[in-house]
Amino acid sequence: MRIGHVNIRVMDMGAALKHYEKVVGMKTTHKDAEGNVYLKCWDEWDKYSLILSPADKAGVNHVAYKVEHDADLEALQKRIEAYGIKTEFQPAGTLPFVGRMLKFNLPSGHDMRLYSQKEFVNTDVGSTNPDPWPDDIKGTGAHWLDHCLLMCEMNPEKGINKVEENTKFCMEVLDFYLSEQILVGPDKAKAATWLFRTSTPHDIAFVGGPINGLHHIAFFLDNWNDILKAADIMSKNKTRIDVTPTRHGITRGETIYFFDPSGNRNETFAGLGYLAQPDRPVTTWDESHLGQGIFYHARELNPAFTEVYT
Repeated sequence: MRIGHVNIRVMDMGAALKHYEKVVGMKTTHKDAEGNVYLKCWDEWDKYSLILSPADKAGVNHVAYKVEHDADLEALQKRIEAYGIKTEFQPAGTLPFVGRMLKFNLPSGHDMRLYSQKEFVNTDVGSTNPDPWPDDIKGTGAHWLDHCLLMCEMNPEKGINKVEENTKFCMEVLDFYLSEQILVGPDKAKAATWLFRTSTPHDIAFVGGPINGLHHIAFFLDNWNDILKAADIMSKNKTRIDVTPTRHGITRGETIYFFDPSGNRNETFAGLGYLAQPDRPVTTWDESHLGQGIFYHARELNPAFTEVYT
């Protein structure tokens, strides 16, 4: 159905919590005996969408997507195994408040989980005669975890393109749809792809790089005014901003990129972008228009944007 949560590694839990609570605007909903902390945004109804795990190196442990019915997990297991990828069922409670999970690795090696059940806690305004927003919003007031972008190994000289492999797998096995792509070289190789299951431009994206990793996790805001306010909040809190407020050509999103204290890149992503539907034509960008596609206002590439990630 949609992205469920992301589990990232942080090197200073106190600093990380201050960032995700005070800057992003999330709330802590659980802490476990191993030191992991679980958080949610005010407009999310499940128990959590972000897990912070203490570690000595930043990056991503796993990404998880929610399916509609528990029986979908068996059906998907058969399809994934038939594709040639090993799977493992993890029992309910492997993660707190979550039912059983189907665990496997994407062709890139990234750990993915699928589940159908997570404890329901409702949004902060409830579902009976609700107000449009709660009174205790902090920081940017992010509505929900919107998507993640994974860096995937791409080495044309060695014939390696994990972007292409991940995209093929997600479309053929998990029924994702392709919204946008960057094609490069004489063979029109996929250097980046944006895929969706909901009605937004992307729920997951893959971009080619020298090694696998996490490029960013993104949180949804309403509009451009919220983006500008978010930039003020980040500056006020001395947050390291990677890309100041701008617009993407790709997905049309209004955006800021910034880093948590461990170096994991975050994004605040605002606006619908466009209505993503299975019959919408795929938007394709070529090498000569990459600057425009990534940063529509400046129309210039920033090498560090794709070279720096965890």
